Amino acid sequence: MHRTDTAQSPVPQGALDLYDAYAHGQISRRDFFAGLGKYAVGGATVASLAACVMPDYDKQQTSEADSDISAEMVPYASPDGAGEMMGYLVRPAGVTAPVGGVVVVHENRGLNPHIKDVARRVAAAGYVAFAPDALYPLGGYPGNDDDGRALQGQRDRFEMLADFMAAADFLKGHEATTDKIGCVGFCFGGAITNYMAVRQPWLSCSVPYYGGWPSAEEAAMVKVPLQIHLAGLDERVNAGWPAYQATLEAAGAAYEVHVYQGANHGFHNDTTARFDADMARLAWSRTLDFFGKHLQS
Repeated sequence: MHRTDTAQSPVPQGALDLYDAYAHGQISRRDFFAGLGKYAVGGATVASLAACVMPDYDKQQTSEADSDISAEMVPYASPDGAGEMMGYLVRPAGVTAPVGGVVVVHENRGLNPHIKDVARRVAAAGYVAFAPDALYPLGGYPGNDDDGRALQGQRDRFEMLADFMAAADFLKGHEATTDKIGCVGFCFGGAITNYMAVRQPWLSCSVPYYGGWPSAEEAAMVKVPLQIHLAGLDERVNAGWPAYQATLEAAGAAYEVHVYQGANHGFHNDTTARFDADMARLAWSRTLDFFGKHLQS
C-alpha cells in the first residue's frame, strides 16, 4: 500500500535543511549558526531562527504524573551488545492482564525527553512501552542533544542494534506483556527498527519513521509486517527506498508505506520546527491502528 499526504512549514526551508545537516553531524555548530544568517531577514535574527529550529523539550504531550500510566527506568541484559543496559518502561495504569509491548527506539542522540514522551503516548494507548537508552554504557543521555549526539557517535552501530534487539527480548519475557511485541523508531531508530524486522522475525510488527535501509539481501528476509513513514522532502533517506521497496515486493513482504509530501525529516517530532501537526497526527493514528491490528489478542 502506498499513500501520499501533504504538509507545509512556516519556517524557511533552508533553515530547516541547515538544522537537518547539523542534527546529523554533517556540519558543525558554528557552520549551522553562520548559515542561519542567510535567513535572518524581515525582523528575524539568527538567535530567533535557532530558537525556532532547535528542540524545545518543554513541549510534552504527556507527563509521568498522568494517572493513566506508570513509568520507571529499569535495567536489562544485552549479552551481545553492551552487556548491561537501561530502559524507560511505561505501562498503562490499572491493567492487570498482559498486553502487547512496543520497543521505542530513539534518534541519534540518546533517550531524550521527546522519546520518553513518545513512550508514554504508546502506554497511554494501552501497550507496555520500553525505550532503551543507547547512551547508558557512556553514562546515559547527558541532558542535551549536542553532547548526546557526540556520545552516540562513539558507540558501534551494530552493538547498539544488539542492545535494542535485547530490549525486544526483555519485553517479550516481561510479565506485563503477551508474546506480541512490536517496535517503532525515528531516524536512527527508524533504521534500527528496519534491521530488527530483518533479524527478529518473531516480532509482530515494525514501524520505522524516516530511517535508513538494510541491504537488499537482508530485505529479502523480512517476515515482519512493516508500516513505513517517509517525509516527502527527505531526499537523504528516500534515496534508498526504491531499491528496498523492489526487494520487499520481490520477497512478497507485508508492508505499507505512507509518504508525507512537503514534510521534513523529523516531522513527527513536536519539539522542533520540522514538526507538522497534521501530518504527525495522521502518521500516529496510522501507527496506533497498525499496533491494534498486530499487537492486540
